[in-house]
Amino acid sequence: MKKTFILDTNVLIHDPLSLFKFDNNHIVIPFVVIEELDRLKKGHGEIAISARHALRILDSLREGGSLSKGVMLENGGIISIYNISSDEVSCSLDIGIDDNKIILTALSLKNRQLLQDNYNHSPVIIVSKDTAVRIKAESLNIQAEDYKHDKTSLFQQYGRVLTSEDNTNGVYSVRYLQADNNLYKISGLNEYRIIRKPKEVSGIEPKNIEQVCAIDALTDPEIEIVALIGAAGTGKTLLALAAGIYQTAQLSKKTSIYEQVIVSRPVIPMGYDIGYLPGDVEEKLRPWMQPIFDNLEVIINTPRTNPKDKTSHVPMKSYQYLIDAGLLQIEPLTYIRGRSLPKRYFIIDEAQNLRPIDIKTIVTRCGEGTKIVFTGDLDQIDTPYLDKMSNGLAYLISRFINEENFCFLNLKQSVRSKLSEQGARLL
Repeated sequence: MKKTFILDTNVLIHDPLSLFKFDNNHIVIPFVVIEELDRLKKGHGEIAISARHALRILDSLREGGSLSKGVMLENGGIISIYNISSDEVSCSLDIGIDDNKIILTALSLKNRQLLQDNYNHSPVIIVSKDTAVRIKAESLNIQAEDYKHDKTSLFQQYGRVLTSEDNTNGVYSVRYLQADNNLYKISGLNEYRIIRKPKEVSGIEPKNIEQVCAIDALTDPEIEIVALIGAAGTGKTLLALAAGIYQTAQLSKKTSIYEQVIVSRPVIPMGYDIGYLPGDVEEKLRPWMQPIFDNLEVIINTPRTNPKDKTSHVPMKSYQYLIDAGLLQIEPLTYIRGRSLPKRYFIIDEAQNLRPIDIKTIVTRCGEGTKIVFTGDLDQIDTPYLDKMSNGLAYLISRFINEENFCFLNLKQSVRSKLSEQGARLL
């Protein structure tokens, strides 16, 4: 039996192409969703861009017929826009709340069966990324579910350092195997290469086998995209920064691989937002980028094991020196769209707070010779409509897991401090 899916605004913001991903079922867009998209389309940023994209798609569908009566899609489904009438208002719901209007749309379609004859009695399902909407809908006996198209749990199967019992793990991306007191890098179907413990990078030495593997992946130019996930204190951001600075600023000009390290992270607060910040762009960004500066301080202040090493051609006086010299750039993701970034070492921190569509925008900015590193903790998501299985970082891993220029590592061992490890384990 064909189903009727009623889409919430957050689904279209999350994925404007979601309109075409419900097979040959009936897609209903409540009128209030169009109003919300109209409000969100103004301004800058990815949310406004997604709102405009969704509205353009709906506008193009009008060429195929009337959206009030239903337009046939290429996949055999039907899409329509539905507006509840004033006599359909339920006294138990506050119609001043847009979410309630979406729920009332479902009630109307379910109770009065106002769909076309061939869709009568079909299951009516609200699709929303808002948990409150799903809970309220279920309380009124309306079926509700999350948007499932880009959900994935594939990251749970991969990312660990393999043992002899795991064989090659059945994928083509780069993975690491510890066996016979040796560490091997496995590429493609079955290509083995023995890995020696790497030297320090920017003064940072690996503290466990996971970090040895991470440094190798971060410093291998053949691996163009790396995903590091793990709990707080496992060294994801520190290792990525150290490897980037080493390959950009500390090697000689003849052997330097990248022209610049770019570090970025989404501007998402933890807990309540403190509102607008004073100052210019750099001053406004500093609170958001402070974790990056903290890691840079660790790198700069870490004593070298070999102070007579002549490979360092750039004095590491401070990370501000690297910024002033143009070797290090720290910026938000807000203005990444439209850029082209060749020969860069590109680090995206806190990538679990990005949508799948954001990840696509970022990766497609990479030019020739660029390496991109994503770091994040899938258990610490601060974006309201994302979860462990629907965020951009998990989506990236699921799509690249069989690409030979990709490496995914799940770091388990906390090395920040004993207290940090206790917190990650007990809390």
